[in-house]
Amino acid sequence: MNEKQKEILRITQEECAEVSQAISKIFRFGCDSEHNGRTNKQRLEEEVGDLLAMIDIMVEKCLVSDSAINEARYQKRNKLKVWSSIQ
Repeated sequence: MNEKQKEILRITQEECAEVSQAISKIFRFGCDSEHNGRTNKQRLEEEVGDLLAMIDIMVEKCLVSDSAINEARYQKRNKLKVWSSIQ
């Protein structure tokens, strides 16, 4: 793995942590709670967007396969139908 690929993975890892943190803030303080002029929902939306951008880059740089991601997405939705009430 070259340095550019490592950097992409490191940034993606950071974005995952930031999404997790934004979700934690929503659980603790609610969606509409504000900090520095932004609601927790707005922070989550921004962080999810950042993560999706990094996923796009991983696909573009062939670190992951778009078709494999889509298959995993499909499989996850099927599992949720069985094991969760959110579907």
